[in-house]
This record gives sequence, structure tokens and C-alpha cells, in this order.
Amino acid sequence: MLDIKVYSLLGVCETGSFIEASRKLNISQPAVSQHIKALETELGVKIFEREKNRVSLTKQGEEIVKTAKKMAAIYSNLKDGLKNGLLPGGSLFIGVTHTAESNPIAEALAKYCSANPGVTVKMITDSISNLYTKLKMFEVDLAIVEGRIRDPNIRYTVLDTDYLVLAVSPDHPMAKRSMITLSELKRERMILRLPDSGTRNLFIAHLESNNMSISDFNIILEIDNIATIKDLIRRDFGVSILARSACLDELKKGKIVILPVENLSMVRDINIAYHAEFDKFDLLRDIVKSYNETMKLYK
Repeated sequence: MLDIKVYSLLGVCETGSFIEASRKLNISQPAVSQHIKALETELGVKIFEREKNRVSLTKQGEEIVKTAKKMAAIYSNLKDGLKNGLLPGGSLFIGVTHTAESNPIAEALAKYCSANPGVTVKMITDSISNLYTKLKMFEVDLAIVEGRIRDPNIRYTVLDTDYLVLAVSPDHPMAKRSMITLSELKRERMILRLPDSGTRNLFIAHLESNNMSISDFNIILEIDNIATIKDLIRRDFGVSILARSACLDELKKGKIVILPVENLSMVRDINIAYHAEFDKFDLLRDIVKSYNETMKLYK
């Protein structure tokens, strides 16, 4: 098990207080203080700056806490795997973006688990920036993300190619069109993702390449939840720029119509991101295979 000193360190970091950390860990406050002092002696650095009733991390302390969080995440994953009667690695923690959550990846993972008895998957949804942080801290094993970042510690396997489209209600006047122009789009009531969304930022980047700004458009709502956006589109409250992969079920059922926007070729890869230390490449291959088989049902 992890050294109790590591838990004391994380407890003080999370609560900002030696007293609160002692309550959280159900040990005495002097014990927490002794643990931190012992860590500082062992590592030869000062971890916390103490000012009256508050503490703050030193620069060295910030790096130590990052490593401690990684250690805690790895140990937690090991415990979960053993608790479920699995060998280490039998339990997968996968993070997905809000867009990926709405495409068939969950269905593909369910099929993968069904075909591989003894494997369990925990899937969480978060922003792309938070997923990369969790990946680097070993809090998730894999992350399904759109696009890539430059980071020597992150590797990628391409899962699919996706593109952004205009999504409208089947009852919308534009629904029977083959394409919409940017000038026409300016007149539409738009429901968009929040500013930190990769989908929205890709849309903005292509607008800027056409010497246009997001402020040129009539944005009536900004929503984080894609399912809510699609529901509002179906009821013709507005239109939206969404990833085609997030609309597959609605397209199949005729609940949403998609069309391209003239001069905007908003293509991007969907990737499985993993830490450079990840070595289960057979697992990656099997997940990609399960995804491709699932996608055939939507063609």
C-alpha cells in the first residue's frame, strides 16, 4: 500500500489545512504535521509555505504533489482490478469528450466487454483539456479525443475521421437543401457548444480563415450538453454546428438533417490517446476493431 505520508500530503493539498486533512484521514493533526515534516526531510525540500491558518505549495511541492497523485491513481486502479477479481489491467478507465460520448464509442466498448469476459470498462466524460490532465496523471488509461496536441508523453491511434456539419430539424426550411452558405447561416438562430469546446473552436478557426468572426452570427444559446442541443434542434428552436459522429442515431431515425456549410471543410480525426508508458497495443487494436464493426450498423 501507499505510504501514509503520501495520503497526508494529498490531504493537506486538497483541504488547504493540516487540521482538515487530519479530519479527512481520521488521524491526529500532529501526525499529519509529522508526516509532512518527514517527507520534507526525506526529499530535502520544503513542500508547504505556512502562513497563519493557511498553507500553500512551494514550486517543488507542486511537482511532488503531481507525482503523489499519479502514485495514488495507479494504486487505486490496481486495487479496483484486484477487488473485481481481475489481473492488473483487466479494468480499463476510459475518458471521452462530450462529442465522443454522443457517438457509437460507448456501444463499441460494450461490445468489446461482451466479447472479452473478465474485462470491465469505466467511462467518464470531461472536457478535452481535463482528459489530457487525467491521462498524464494516470487517472485514465485511454482518452477518446478529437484532434491532437504536441506532447512527447502522449501517443495516438486513429479511431475514425469526422467532420462538422450544420444540424437542423427535418421541418426546417433548409432541410431539403444540399448546402448552406455562410451568409444564410448568419440569419439562423444558432445553439452552440460552450467556448471551451473543441467543436466550437474548430468552427471558429474556419470562420477566421474566411475573415469572419463568431460574433457575426446570431447565437441564442450556449450549452455544454450535446443531447440537449440535439433535442432543441429536433424541436426547431435553432440550428447548430455539430460533429457528424454525434448525430448518427438521429440521422438513422430521421430526427435530424445535416448539411455542409459552403467553404467550411471542418474535418478532424477522432483519436485514442494514451500515455507513452501504455503498452497494451492488442487492446487498442481490439477496441478499434469493435468500433469499426459498430459503425457498419450506421451506414
